Amino acid sequence: MKLIIAREKLLPYLAHIVGVIEKRQTMPILSNVLMIIDNQQLTLIGTDLEIQMVANIAIDQDISWVVSLPARKLLDICRLLPNGSMLKLEKADDKVKLLANRSRFSLNSLPSEHFPKFNQDDFENYFYINAAQLKKGIEKTTFCMAVQDVRYYLNGLLLIISNCKLKLIASDGHRLAIFEDVLAMATGVEKRLIIPRKCVIELSKLLGDVDSDVKVDYSNNSVRFGINNLLLSSKLIEGNYPDFSKVFQQEFCSAIFIEKQILKDALARVAILSHDKIKGISLDINTHNLRISTHNMENDEAEEELSIEFGDQPFSIAFNAQYLLDAISNISVDFAKLIFAKNASTCFIEESGDSNYHFIVMPMRL
Repeated sequence: MKLIIAREKLLPYLAHIVGVIEKRQTMPILSNVLMIIDNQQLTLIGTDLEIQMVANIAIDQDISWVVSLPARKLLDICRLLPNGSMLKLEKADDKVKLLANRSRFSLNSLPSEHFPKFNQDDFENYFYINAAQLKKGIEKTTFCMAVQDVRYYLNGLLLIISNCKLKLIASDGHRLAIFEDVLAMATGVEKRLIIPRKCVIELSKLLGDVDSDVKVDYSNNSVRFGINNLLLSSKLIEGNYPDFSKVFQQEFCSAIFIEKQILKDALARVAILSHDKIKGISLDINTHNLRISTHNMENDEAEEELSIEFGDQPFSIAFNAQYLLDAISNISVDFAKLIFAKNASTCFIEESGDSNYHFIVMPMRL
């Protein structure tokens, strides 16, 4: 039995599958993609035991077989073959022969029965989210997710569905990003899901230019996103996400409106001479000026002054420059809105005229 499939038909799905497979594995079988052919459908499966990607591709051959092949080698071969190539795969004992044009390859396969089953509960609940809304929310929040923090619940994205309201929240303990939007259709669902970092990153890749709705199936321990012919499943992070609502319950100074690009450029220039590790900069704010300054261990100094209108008492505060730059870069309008707590405990960065996106950063000591 021989599978014949166009390179352009297989390649995009195979690339998504490889995205979930770790480069270094303790189990050799986890480096493989499981290929199942049945009922004129080719199913590709890849997993790292925490998340799983499944692709379903319609084919016009009525054959039935299962094989496990090294995923990255297969992907590299497909990428380097000429456009328009037809791939012919044929099983031969513990190997699979791959022919394309004048190219010949022989790949070792592993027993398909050793391929791990992804443990997940039966998905009894689901809702739909517009792909564009979800992608926008992910883009505006994921940069705040923690990386291997001991507070495991921070190593992911909190997705909250409250009937027709969507909220995405990410934090690394020093900064917090919140995106809110209204769904076109009521879901009838009240649910909080903490989605692991790797799943969020792969989900963002899948959304791409998708203009349809994403089906989200969930259980107590797992979540699955259905996008066209792809299914991305993941275990959920257990635990309670911190209550961030108290950060809104304090007194704030009057808002400062400043052109996004001017602020971004000034921060970037000053940050050049900040300390390599902590990236600390000082903000000195008075009625008409915002002074941004820094110095480092070599006694280099940088300073920029920007014109503003501020209606409260002058004060000084320090931040990690990169945190501010990350937030400013995610603003999609021309003017940024900065609001400082009167006790200098936090700074809110928002899009002028839009309250759907909030970025909150904690100050630092220099």
